[in-house]
Amino acid sequence: MIEDTPLLTIRVPLPRPTEAQIAAFQGVPTGFVADALGGGGAMAANIKPLGDGRDLPFVAAGPALTADNGPADILATQAALAHIRPGDILVSSAAGHQGCAAAGDRVIGMLKNAGGAGFVTDGPMRDYAGIVAVGLPAWCTGLIPSSPFAKGPGKVGFAVQVGGQQVETGDMIVADRDGVVVVPFARIDAVIARLAVVRELEEALDARVAQGLKVPGAIVELLASPATRRIEKE
Repeated sequence: MIEDTPLLTIRVPLPRPTEAQIAAFQGVPTGFVADALGGGGAMAANIKPLGDGRDLPFVAAGPALTADNGPADILATQAALAHIRPGDILVSSAAGHQGCAAAGDRVIGMLKNAGGAGFVTDGPMRDYAGIVAVGLPAWCTGLIPSSPFAKGPGKVGFAVQVGGQQVETGDMIVADRDGVVVVPFARIDAVIARLAVVRELEEALDARVAQGLKVPGAIVELLASPATRRIEKE
């Protein structure tokens, strides 16, 4: 006998980084985090700050709480609101569906009331003016007025695919105007350690550019080495 599929499946317990780990990512640019990951971890470029950051904050960093919705459905997103802890970022998979909104101002308002730090989805959103009034940062694929359903089935706390990245509950999400980066839970400490090195290198290069650097030193060395071949043509 095949059992009926439950409308909701909730993962328990929900993993979460320590407060010290969360604090280490506050105010860190996504570019630094991506470099500390070895150049990866970024969601697709179509997932951007809602309104391109014109009217809303566009910086957030916090643990992911995942909601796995089917296309045109938000039941899992609504259920996830009951499990938000202060500072969490709700990562809502709409299975890439672009035909209706993955959330609107009421969901974002409830997320803020629950202490959430931000919202990320691979679908569009609606109720722009209302979301601006709420003031919670959000990243999505754009705007659309169509409403979703809330029929399920859905899952909360399980792995989701959003913007080309797998996101697990407890992963660190770092988002700003440039986009969204995912730090896997198991790599958080290694990335934190690497961030100090990345910041030092970035600041040193910034200083050299400000002083007039025209070509990176490594390129100058390459151009002068046997690894570069010049072909003269008449």
